[in-house]
Amino acid sequence: MQKFWDNTDAAVARTGESPVPTLLAPTLLVPTVFPAVLKIGNVRIAPATVLAPMAGVTDTVFRRFIKNLGGCGLIMTEFTSADGVLRDLRVRGRYLHFYEDEHPISAQLFGSSPSVLADAARLVEDLGFDLVDLNLGCPAKKVVKCNGGSGLLRDLPLIRQIFEAVRAAVKIPFTVKFRAGWNDDEIVCVELARIAESCGLGAVALHARTREQGYSGNARWEWIASVKQAVKIPVIGNGDIRSPEDACAIVAQTGCDAVMIGRMAPANPWIFRQIEQYVGGATGDLARPAGDSAEKLYDEPTEGDRYQMIRTYFQMLLEEEMPGAEGKMKQFASWFTHGVPGGAALRKAIYEARGGAEILGRVEEFFESRLAASAPVPT
Repeated sequence: MQKFWDNTDAAVARTGESPVPTLLAPTLLVPTVFPAVLKIGNVRIAPATVLAPMAGVTDTVFRRFIKNLGGCGLIMTEFTSADGVLRDLRVRGRYLHFYEDEHPISAQLFGSSPSVLADAARLVEDLGFDLVDLNLGCPAKKVVKCNGGSGLLRDLPLIRQIFEAVRAAVKIPFTVKFRAGWNDDEIVCVELARIAESCGLGAVALHARTREQGYSGNARWEWIASVKQAVKIPVIGNGDIRSPEDACAIVAQTGCDAVMIGRMAPANPWIFRQIEQYVGGATGDLARPAGDSAEKLYDEPTEGDRYQMIRTYFQMLLEEEMPGAEGKMKQFASWFTHGVPGGAALRKAIYEARGGAEILGRVEEFFESRLAASAPVPT
């Protein structure tokens, strides 16, 4: 399947074969419009877009930051150790803290013990989360070696036990995010989705890569299409959504019920708002024909927008008094200043700064001087 950003014809000319081989052959008739609403149990998600859980990224500050920019229907916590939140109040406070304006919000857990995950899910429900999600996708070695994340993809019977235990433990919707399989020889996404449906889960989200791929190569959207054919519960598509055009393309090509965006969110925090603009704005209509990319019908951020975005996020970090805020400011600087003329100098100034206030001052100094230089001269 071709993404909007793929130059497939050129790749075929160079190599003689498509860079995204068709491993499955779905015959699904897909919609030609982007879904306006996703319903998971009694939770209404509008727009049908989801901020993916990302370790070290989707803390309460970043989640509220994305929410405030607009266009994101559901936010998720960082993936969180079920065992950790049950044993350590500090872990619970760090990973499961949220504010009322974050609803609807899902807490994502990882682990391999059905009983521990069930107890952690009860805690999540008691804390007021709208949904609980199981991580079967993390490829990190330290998680996999404990049989967590994508490590469980080789043990479908244990996954079924976990599904049954968690589903019996809570009343809020229970979902799962998973990868297609361990590697190309062990693709289990269709079977796993059917197990999830049979155990009463409310939705599934597929990151259409294998554990072996990590974050490299192409996401195989055809696997999402095959999962969508196999189950009646909502299917959320994830992988290689880098633009509003891609968001529409994955819906058109797979029939998925919503899109989940991960690594592109810190690189382009406006992407959710841009998708909303592209598919029909705030009207809630079922929007624009998917794949119609004759013109861009969404806003591109100006330099002033980018300045305001960076300053807002950094101020939110400082106001939250979050441990390690200065390190997070430096971490995000490389994403937020991507494409800014002179961005390398700003990043250097940020990395050399000591303390959050000085970092914020360097940002203000850089952008205010640039904006002043570009301002029209009065006549």
